[in-house]
Amino acid sequence: MKMEITQQKENPLLKRTEVYFTINHAGEATPSKGAVVDAIVDKLKASKDAVVLDNVESVFGTGKSNGYAKVYESKDAALKYESEYLLKRNGISKPEYVPAPKEE
Repeated sequence: MKMEITQQKENPLLKRTEVYFTINHAGEATPSKGAVVDAIVDKLKASKDAVVLDNVESVFGTGKSNGYAKVYESKDAALKYESEYLLKRNGISKPEYVPAPKEE
């Protein structure tokens, strides 16, 4: 699997970098979401829990896939600005609320 970043755009207002990429996986299966996220983390030196993979689409008849991901400055920024369903799909979760024990 060889990844090439085709377009990279900084979005300081939302504290993220928007990345469009192409993956060449000729002769191999379409890469998993985890493998794509790992490749983005390696290329951009980002934290794994700050990368939100939006979509990956295979190009029919070729060994290529195109995709879009958002790389946030931190996990907190991702939790603040990203949709719940995308966070859940990417395995990024908010900390659970645990109420303080009641004093009697």
